Amino acid sequence: MTFANHSIAILRNSRRAPASVLVAFVFAALLASLQSSADESPRALPAPSSDNALAAGALQTAVLGGGCFWGMQAVFEHLKGVHQVLAGYSGGKAATAHYRVVGTGATGHAESVKITFDPREVTYGQILQVFFSVAHDPTELNRQGPDEGSQYRSVVFYGDATQQRIALAYIAQLERIRAFGSPIVTRVDPFVAFYPAEGYHQDFLVHNLSDPYIVYNDLPKLAAFQQLLPQLYRGQPSLLRVRN
Repeated sequence: MTFANHSIAILRNSRRAPASVLVAFVFAALLASLQSSADESPRALPAPSSDNALAAGALQTAVLGGGCFWGMQAVFEHLKGVHQVLAGYSGGKAATAHYRVVGTGATGHAESVKITFDPREVTYGQILQVFFSVAHDPTELNRQGPDEGSQYRSVVFYGDATQQRIALAYIAQLERIRAFGSPIVTRVDPFVAFYPAEGYHQDFLVHNLSDPYIVYNDLPKLAAFQQLLPQLYRGQPSLLRVRN
């Protein structure tokens, strides 16, 4: 199945996707695939050689930043084993965790997602595999696609020593095999706090399928996820139950 056909299938399974959106997206997706550089193109990366074992127990969380949180949230809501994905801010103070303030690039925050997952169904390493494969471009410094500034940086906010070890080992693994044409610039920083974004940002992609930014930048990520990592992809996303 072609990239465009994968994209159409995703839209057909989404809520409120008019035919006009399907047509617009096909052309946008094809144009994007032609214009993308080698580093920007999603790719199916190998699973981490160092990972945490599947284990029973409480749900766990992962906090990642990789550009605009609209697309990041949508990607991880389609990951098997994920129970909830919140869009928000991490890396700065509570007083500055507001969209317009974070947009200045002076708060220390990165637009991020907080992923709540069941470790019996998906590992932290597999979350990072999706993060580096299709959710963003880890070779872009303080930007992603059209978005520029430190608030769009590539960053793993590790919650404990195990997450730190897995993240550092995976980055080293990808660098050894030269998975990308340029060096990986992803930061691995200690997690301090996460602040949920304003309600209108939550599940933004689902509620704004025809938005040009979504069509051009984020829907192709879902198509790539389904095509490149089908063993991890879930057709029905785990959407938030309440939208403020």
